[in-house]
Formats: sequence, C-alpha cells, structure tokens
Amino acid sequence: MKSVSTWKMVAVHLGLVLLTAAVLYPVLWVFKMALDPSQAFQTGISPWPEVFSLDNFVAVVSTEDGQGGWLFGRQVFNSVVVSMATAALGVSLSASAAYALSRWRFPGKEGSISAFLVTQMFPGVVMLIPLYILLDTVHLLDSLAGLALVYSTTSVPFSVWMLKGYFDTIPTELEEAAALDGCSRIQTFVWVILPLARPALAVVALFSFMTAWNEFILAATLMGDQASYTLPIVLQRYVDNYGTQWGHFAAGSILVSIPVMVLFFALQKHFVEGLTAGSVKG
Repeated sequence: MKSVSTWKMVAVHLGLVLLTAAVLYPVLWVFKMALDPSQAFQTGISPWPEVFSLDNFVAVVSTEDGQGGWLFGRQVFNSVVVSMATAALGVSLSASAAYALSRWRFPGKEGSISAFLVTQMFPGVVMLIPLYILLDTVHLLDSLAGLALVYSTTSVPFSVWMLKGYFDTIPTELEEAAALDGCSRIQTFVWVILPLARPALAVVALFSFMTAWNEFILAATLMGDQASYTLPIVLQRYVDNYGTQWGHFAAGSILVSIPVMVLFFALQKHFVEGLTAGSVKG
C-alpha cells in the first residue's frame, strides 16, 4: 500500500512538472526573442537565447518623440492614468449600484439586472462609432479622460453583477446593528459593507484595471496623437506592412506585463479572504 501511494505521488508530481513546463514554454520563448539583439522571428525549439543582450529593452524604453522628449515614459504615464481612473470609476460606480440592487426593492429591479448581463453580450467594437461621436461632441476625443470614461462603460456591468452577488451574502443584521448604533445608511455602507467586501472590490478593481491596460481597438481609434497613445498601441507600432520588429515587440510585451503581475500579487491575498470572516462571533 505504501509503495502504491509513493508511485501515485511521483506520477502526480511528474504531471505537475510537465504541465508547468508546457505553461512556461511560451513565456520563455518571448524572453528568448526579447534578449536576442536581432529582430528576426525565432524558429528554434529551444527556449534559451543563444545571445544575451538588453538592447531591445533599451531601445523600447528610450523611445523619443520629435522634440526629443521621453515618449515611452509619457505613454506609460497615459496607460497608468487611464487604467487607475477606470478602476476607480469601476469600483465607485459599481459598488453603489450593486448595493442598491442588493438591498432595495423598486420597479424594474429584475429587468435592470438582466440588462447588465445583456450589455456583456456585445463586444466593445460594436459601440465604437456611437462612442466616437459622443466623445467628439463633448470634446473628449483624443483625451485620457474620454478614454477612461469609455473603458468604464465596459467594466461597470460585470462589476455590478459580481458585487451584487457578494452584497447578497452579507447578513443584513450587521446593518441593523449599525443603525442601532446611530449610523446612517451611507455610514453603514462605507464603514460596514465596503470593508467586508474587500475581496470582491479587489477583484473588480483588478478586472477594471486590466480591461483598460490591455485594450487596443478602442484606444487605437479614439487616440490620434502619438503622445496620447497607451502601451497596447505602442506594441502595435512594431508591426507594419514591411516587417515586424520581433525583438522590440517581445521586449515591450514583457515591460507591459510587469505592472499587471505586480498588481495581481499585491491583491492576491484579498481573493481568498472570506467576505464576512470574523464579522459575526459567538
């Protein structure tokens, strides 16, 4: 029996090793192209680069505009501002809407919840022309504020649906106890409900941030000035009709992925926390 258990553990660990290698292989292959100074497409099977060089990273980071300004730094700033603004709008708007849908009864409540789901059926490109006209009308075309508002329209429906499910699981007795202590509805929402919903808020914030950070089509259409580009547009500029700068493209992809990975590891502890853990005792 012990021998069978040992062989079973060996088989399980061997399968995990092979699965990990299969997952990491494409990532290592991207690093191989990024560390190779040539711009050729790497066709070898080995994921290890034959030449180690940081020239591609230096070339991507040191990109300048026509006036000699640090263009890449400006584009990183654009992506950070738009993504953080989208996350802030997504969390604030969806939290209040989800709380209202969870706690209050009003005509059209069920229909509004279904409408949020229906909006998720249509890709963002379907709304591209109306959004373009609206932003042009209010003079927000080719602006970071306008792009953040557009991204919020795609992140809020999913965020509302997700937060409503979390708010439904929070006992109403906690709000009643807060009301007995003299808290208003707003104070109860801010000081009782939101702290208990931190795991859900972290997921919503990360989803909204990643939606804005990785989106390309809307940004490429709504932003016309090179100085207002976000990072996905920058990566696309390394691919044109005459060839592809694979080394620069791979290096840029790695640089663009770093902030998302850092944010994920910073928020991962909230993903596994219970919503009401420690809130009710006895």
